[in-house]
Amino acid sequence: MKQPAEPVIVEQDFEASIGEVWNAITQLDRMRQWFFPNIPSFEANVGFRTAFDIQSGERNFRHLWRIMEVVPEKLIKYHWSYDEFPGEGMVTFEISSKDNLTRLRLTNEGLETFPDDIPEFSRESCESGWKFILGRNLKEFLEKH
Repeated sequence: MKQPAEPVIVEQDFEASIGEVWNAITQLDRMRQWFFPNIPSFEANVGFRTAFDIQSGERNFRHLWRIMEVVPEKLIKYHWSYDEFPGEGMVTFEISSKDNLTRLRLTNEGLETFPDDIPEFSRESCESGWKFILGRNLKEFLEKH
């Protein structure tokens, strides 16, 4: 059994209201525009589950999400796993105000439970992926809306 790793934490500030950021991370039509376009359904309700496939090279990653905690306009926490690979993690999105901006803090825990030999599960891949998703995709989405 591997030792628990430090969580991956990525923070991003937005020139958008807390409500706009909350809606972007919890409303299906908005999530499809910046997060994953093929999310089949989503509800910001504890116990809600969804599953969808993402291809990375030759590998398929069937994402399995279950919502664990919701505090409207403050926090949403997912249980995150994959059909094809062992391991499970938690991904938490927390929203707060900072200097007339809205800060989104993402915490990704449990990375050490996934296989070491899959590059997409490396700490570096996880950090760079979240920085791209939040710092480019979500930022551009919020700037347009």
